[in-house]
Amino acid sequence: MTTGRARWRRRMALAASIAMLGAACGIEADTGADDQTARDATDPQDVGAADDAADELDGDPVTIGFIGELSGSFAVWGEPARNGMQMAVEEINAEGGVDGRPLELVARDTEGSPDEAIIAFRELIEQEGVVAAGGIISSDVGLAAARIAEEEQVPLFLVKAGSEAILTQDSRYTFRTCLPAAPMNMQLFAQFIETEDITRVGAIIADYAWGRSIEAAMEDQIGALDVELQIEVAPVPETDFTTYLRRLEGLDPQIIIATGHPPGAGSITRQSADLGFDAFVTASSSPTEAVVGAIGDTAFDRFVDYTCADLGSDDFIDLASRYHERFGSYMEDDAVAGYGQVQMVAEAIREGGSDDPAQIATYLHATSFDLPGYAFPMSWTAWGEMAGATPQLIVLRELEPPEGVNPGAGWFPEVLFESDPLEPFVP
Repeated sequence: MTTGRARWRRRMALAASIAMLGAACGIEADTGADDQTARDATDPQDVGAADDAADELDGDPVTIGFIGELSGSFAVWGEPARNGMQMAVEEINAEGGVDGRPLELVARDTEGSPDEAIIAFRELIEQEGVVAAGGIISSDVGLAAARIAEEEQVPLFLVKAGSEAILTQDSRYTFRTCLPAAPMNMQLFAQFIETEDITRVGAIIADYAWGRSIEAAMEDQIGALDVELQIEVAPVPETDFTTYLRRLEGLDPQIIIATGHPPGAGSITRQSADLGFDAFVTASSSPTEAVVGAIGDTAFDRFVDYTCADLGSDDFIDLASRYHERFGSYMEDDAVAGYGQVQMVAEAIREGGSDDPAQIATYLHATSFDLPGYAFPMSWTAWGEMAGATPQLIVLRELEPPEGVNPGAGWFPEVLFESDPLEPFVP
């Protein structure tokens, strides 16, 4: 290890518990993975150590951490993010590493627990010497881990942690990379509603912090448009939304925003179709492969969602084809984000000339990255919010995917709307 690494490797006691703040984002879903699979995936040893190309590199390894959800409700997002990071590590090592040094990926499963995230992140810093970490899905986990990132001055990348409370005016080591803060998320939908001349908007939110945050953003941004807006509030565990949908029948909505009820988005899509609604239903950046598996044909031409990936680009098609060959599944935008996180850290070390985490963070803040498969260049405000993000809305269609991307699937997300740059949320 270099002397720079030695300076920043803190030796602090593990696991001072902090309060669970804010809201989780993303639907709850059972991935079907067994406990042994989860344990194997989160073994603390180097995930990429078996890569033959890395074995030929003789420099000191550069260790990057995955800290995220590999078991429990959020694993359906966490596993693709980890896989994207792993693929980037393997490809960089195959091309000679970072200045002759191999990359290593060390994974820790937070199990969706903020307390576990604190323990895991401190272990990655103190025991593994990571120069950066990424992969976080849950906002609760993001809130906990971001405090450690700022305290320890180690860069931390968020994927789908959308709570606006995660970043503060003083944040300098925490970076969003896919899903923006909830108020920015509603900017995208407001643009779509205005562009499509939609005048009747229904919404179902969950009665918890993420849902209430989306509700406030809808009232502020969509309520300012010349539309009828009706918001229904359901409990978080609700699975039968018939009562709430019937309350919307008089409105006859052209779009139902279910972004504020992540666990219920699939059920709302299916049940609204059963009740005869002719409306798009929006989700909360849900894994498309899981959605199709859960609600089948009902998703087609109806299920609308956010993506940070540029699904129609040659870059994405090439990247997703390699991903399918490597992992045998569709490349969700979580995986695109994970891949990009590793690429940015490697560039920061290579071009910035240091593997010191503080220097990596300085390089990240000073640079705009043109990442493979992304819908927009990656750059940040001083506090780590995405600057100039232009995400896309997609709708699931029954059609053949581009060659190599997801062979035999019979479906593919089609771009429905490309946004103007979103105004960064100011904490």
